Amino acid sequence: MSLAESLLVSGFSMTLVFFVLVALFLLIVIFSKVFGKTKAGSEQGSIQGTDTPAQPVNLSKSPSGQDMSVGTLQLKKVDEKTAAMIMAIVSHESEVPLSELRFKSIKLIEENN
Repeated sequence: MSLAESLLVSGFSMTLVFFVLVALFLLIVIFSKVFGKTKAGSEQGSIQGTDTPAQPVNLSKSPSGQDMSVGTLQLKKVDEKTAAMIMAIVSHESEVPLSELRFKSIKLIEENN
């Protein structure tokens, strides 16, 4: 096999692999959009049917008056003490200060045994 034939075969092979990767990417995007809509719809129904509504907690100032974080934290079936413990554990395990973390919501996930 000559050098020109070798380059032609390798170029064709690389092009084929590239097109297969693009096709897989497109399939993943399509499936995520299709199944993402059905999953979001089922989650909305389960969230609306819960006994305890989400409780927004304002985190704009700490008790000492210093700005710690901005935004609200939604607690879903979780009391404030448990949420504080979860945030402290995440901060400790990730070795990131709590003031640099941003929590949007904490939700209790019940196991179906």
